[in-house]
Amino acid sequence: MASQSIELSGISRIHARLGEAAVDPGKWRDLLEEMCRAVGAEGASLRQAGVRTSDVPYTASMENLTRVYFKEEWHLRDIRVPRVQSLFASSHPPVAPAFCDADMFSYDEMRQMFRQDAYFNDFLRQGKLKWGGWIRFPVAGQPWLVAFQRTDAQGPFEPDDMLRLAPLAPALAEIADLSAAVGRSVLTGVLDGLHLVQKPAVALDRNGLVLGINAGAEAVFDSEFRVRNSRLFIRDGKARQALDRMTSDAGRDEFRCGSNGQSESIIVARREIKKPVLMKLLAVHGAASAPFLGAKFILTLTDLEAARPSSLETISEAFSLTGAEAKVAAMIAAGASPEKIAGELRLSRETVRNQIKAIFGKTGTHRQSELAALLARIQT
Repeated sequence: MASQSIELSGISRIHARLGEAAVDPGKWRDLLEEMCRAVGAEGASLRQAGVRTSDVPYTASMENLTRVYFKEEWHLRDIRVPRVQSLFASSHPPVAPAFCDADMFSYDEMRQMFRQDAYFNDFLRQGKLKWGGWIRFPVAGQPWLVAFQRTDAQGPFEPDDMLRLAPLAPALAEIADLSAAVGRSVLTGVLDGLHLVQKPAVALDRNGLVLGINAGAEAVFDSEFRVRNSRLFIRDGKARQALDRMTSDAGRDEFRCGSNGQSESIIVARREIKKPVLMKLLAVHGAASAPFLGAKFILTLTDLEAARPSSLETISEAFSLTGAEAKVAAMIAAGASPEKIAGELRLSRETVRNQIKAIFGKTGTHRQSELAALLARIQT
């Protein structure tokens, strides 16, 4: 079967354009599209070897198939993944900078896969894909890949193809290191800027690992809320689960909360002795979102223990609350339950529930965390 030929002039154009992605991660899709044209591939993606997440750059032709890949859990059944890992684990012979299916599977194995393997017959066939080729390059000691996919008609990657692609590997490694450095610098600037406006903040990567914190966040940390083993330790199990759920959901689909300030991105982390910490999850954009750095979220913190409470008069005037409602609103925002409020104010539970309903209606909030965040913004 005749294979697509690789355009050397196209490879040269890619070399010239790689620097664009160092300062603008959004350029990776365009670069991958140009790579596909140069190598005669149907689609391509950029990913860390052995790590399967949907929040990586890929060509438009791979969009629907990538969604299916994770939704139907083909990433757990991709027969190529363990072979790539095995290839990297073996030092004899050393892995070439560019390799293809023929470097991982024997002729007989490929014939059997094409006939029987579900990944090839049930998944790849949806995109009319069949042949794979990869460029390997290191980033901070970890292997990364540009993965190309060809259709049956485009034909397999040949050894000569891999030799033509190999010179891209050191250029990709250099740009990846530069991109990560630029991203980290921007991320540090964001954290420092938030500190200047007295907003404690923590930066997280796609796996929930802490990439950075500012001085304000350090002041919030205690035995119930802190960084431990490069992760944010939250003793409140419900808050921890809520954060895990929000970050894992964002790993599969583009994270939309935070950009519009919607309150569902606010999590209340309760503490046994102190008042709660409010966490708001924001998406990372721009250079700080470089795939090689992996920054995905900024978590801003409001420590209700340290926050100066709004006066009841301010709360009442701001939201047209009665004096009684303002008092209940302040107690709700401080983390008190309706039962506790009823006991302290010597009111019936039904009266407190009615007051809370009125407070939510006047403030445009729907739950305790939203009200707490709203009152935190009008501190006096």
